[in-house]
Amino acid sequence: MKDLHSLLQTTSLKATPQRLTILKTIDDAGHISIEDIYNEIKPIFPSISLATVYKNIHSLKDENILAEIHLQNSKPKYEIKKQPHGHFICKTCNQVYDFELQNVCNPNLNEIGVINESEVYLYGICKNCKG
Repeated sequence: MKDLHSLLQTTSLKATPQRLTILKTIDDAGHISIEDIYNEIKPIFPSISLATVYKNIHSLKDENILAEIHLQNSKPKYEIKKQPHGHFICKTCNQVYDFELQNVCNPNLNEIGVINESEVYLYGICKNCKG
């Protein structure tokens, strides 16, 4: 588990109990939608609104703590940023799986420019859905 409190200290955001719980929920899930985050933390913070969760997610994204995963025909999911990796997205269940990027920088890419950020999405059917 990441030290979520220290992660927030590198930003301008305060380490509030709600924000730490949001981060822990994301960390535990790996990839999760805002609505699912809200449903997970609502019992802990009964007065929290969906709008507050949205605001916190976007603040954490703006501070480069969270990455947004774009899904076809579904709402985005969020994850805590980590080393560069790709996402395999199951077209049946919408489950998101991380995979390592190996040998992405071939010599031709170096001639074009320097890679600062990447988003790699592969779509298919996961082992669980394939049977």
